[in-house]
Amino acid sequence: MMAISALLLAACGGEPAKPLHEKAEKLEAPPPPKGIDATTFKLGADGNTLGFEMEAPVEKIRGRVPSTAITGEIHVDFMDLTKSTGLVHVDISELELFQRNAKDDGTFGEESKSDLQNEHARNWLEIGGDAPEEERAKNAKIEYSIAKVVSATPSDLSKVEGAERKATLKVEGEFLLHQRKAAKSAEIEVVFTFDGDKPTKLTVKTVKPLAIGLEEYDVHPREAFGKLAAKTLSALSEKVASEAQVSVELSAAPDTSAKPAAPAEPAPAG
Repeated sequence: MMAISALLLAACGGEPAKPLHEKAEKLEAPPPPKGIDATTFKLGADGNTLGFEMEAPVEKIRGRVPSTAITGEIHVDFMDLTKSTGLVHVDISELELFQRNAKDDGTFGEESKSDLQNEHARNWLEIGGDAPEEERAKNAKIEYSIAKVVSATPSDLSKVEGAERKATLKVEGEFLLHQRKAAKSAEIEVVFTFDGDKPTKLTVKTVKPLAIGLEEYDVHPREAFGKLAAKTLSALSEKVASEAQVSVELSAAPDTSAKPAAPAEPAPAG
């Protein structure tokens, strides 16, 4: 059936749509590590940023959310960073978009904010005022899980000294947007702040932006909730990129209310 549809679209001069990612309302929180040196960090209200850029030939779009829109927990095993996990939540209800338009000489003008463009973005994401409250709340949720740390350099921070200890991690997890989820890997830099041997803060930032395809997450031009616009995403390609390049920076402190992780069970004798 998919092959037939692709042939029909090609015959009509169109392009086959990219398959949608799996439907989901939320991501499962990965279990925290059980090492004796495991610590839970909780994201605070300050020091967090999530932004994205979309660069098309005649328009550059930048988006951002307030720091308070970002919450979550990161679980760190200092003796083996590859056992660390986490789940970050973002509420895009207060998403703001800014734009720069191309001039005749090919350069781009000053950044400005268009109320109409922001309204259109809310329609695309189905978080506008006409969306049912329950659906609007679901669509306003973005999540990213750190389910697996593929590599960490260094991996054992107990062997590193200093008030600031930096590590680069390659992580795998899932990205949730518009009630769709898909596997997504990322490269992040983590800086741990210590007071003696006591961790007091961590900051996380993406080394490279995450490329998020709009079509696969069912983000399309819409006139209103549940109503697609006449112009498709491909028809707007001169003005709107098909991917959002997402960058994140997070700040977290040890969660003093968290219970210490239970020690790992010893391996049975051979």
